Amino acid sequence: MKIAVVILNWNGEALLERFLPSVMEYSEGADIYVVDNASTDGSVDFLKQHYPTIGIVQNAGNGGFAKGYNDGLKNIEADVFCLLNSDVEVTPNWLKPIKEAFNNLPDASIIQPKILDLNQKDHFEYAGAAGGFIDMFGYPFCRGRIFQTIEKDEGQYDDVKEVFWATGACMFIKSDVFRKLGGFDEDYFAHQEEIDLCWRAKNAGHKVYYVGQSHVYHLGGSTLSNMNPKKTFLNFRNSLYSITKNLPRKKALPIIFVRLLLDGIAAVRFIFQLKFDHCFAILKAHLSFYVNFIKMYRKREKANFLLKYHITTSIVWSYFVHQINNFNILVKD
Repeated sequence: MKIAVVILNWNGEALLERFLPSVMEYSEGADIYVVDNASTDGSVDFLKQHYPTIGIVQNAGNGGFAKGYNDGLKNIEADVFCLLNSDVEVTPNWLKPIKEAFNNLPDASIIQPKILDLNQKDHFEYAGAAGGFIDMFGYPFCRGRIFQTIEKDEGQYDDVKEVFWATGACMFIKSDVFRKLGGFDEDYFAHQEEIDLCWRAKNAGHKVYYVGQSHVYHLGGSTLSNMNPKKTFLNFRNSLYSITKNLPRKKALPIIFVRLLLDGIAAVRFIFQLKFDHCFAILKAHLSFYVNFIKMYRKREKANFLLKYHITTSIVWSYFVHQINNFNILVKD
């Protein structure tokens, strides 16, 4: 199995200098590439000087996460792409359990490892944790992370489990599946495009797995922090995009209606927290969604839609009303 570890970079020379050493040391047998999104710092020169064996793909512009990977991966040949954030520290033998999972699970098309917090290594990290899920209304959450509550890693997710979505911070995907799906949706620009990709993959009959025997450490927030209004905008808008594209029409429209109401409640909550820029970000997200609704609707998959795509009705209700902030308690509930 030929694996290509592909790091997307935009003006991230400092991150490359900090995190590439672990990738180079512990990625035995894999080809390593950096796809550069038209950086204006010294990233490319740094790579050429210090890592001449790394493959460099230079994109013509900065199209964000989605277009950046779509353009870059056209120039890379491998059986499996590992899409790795530039702020991830990998660990010894991190690739071995992933290879074994692909070999032992012929229906596995997408896999993610355990994602731990670089700054608090015994805790899961926000972006992906131990594998992702969504509720009926498209709100994402993870084993090990529900909204802002992060679980401590005590071995509770040291398993191999089918999940709904894998994080773009460290996602392994079969190259033929990525290409058949048309890659990421470039209208997302960044954030939640991996959820849409996994949702489209599952609609097409593929499966997504989490492999807890492999783990990496993610710094997180190096591009946009969790509390950045732009990230709020992208997350709320892109989640609505995914519902529109990936649910049957009769199910999608009422779900969208309820979701818009729930987003409104979230906006009011931001007002009470005096986070007016986040409230405005939700308003902008909805306006952008209205403007692009027809465009998204036309992208709907022709394949059979999953009718069972969620494991809980409302993560918002469970978390904020019932105070459930642990995945295993949520599932039992």
